[in-house]
Amino acid sequence: MRLITHFELATKSTNELRGMLRACFNALAMSSPDSHQRRNTLASIENIQLELGLRV
Repeated sequence: MRLITHFELATKSTNELRGMLRACFNALAMSSPDSHQRRNTLASIENIQLELGLRV
């Protein structure tokens, strides 16, 4: 999975962000440990959560 940036997320609606978050969680479950796809997916999840205001 490619990294999803803050810039890309800024134009998305809440529903779109939630759909992207779900897709990232699915990609994370299928990724191999210590792979660059897993690191990109984890970073994307963090970016989406920040955009949604879910991180405290």
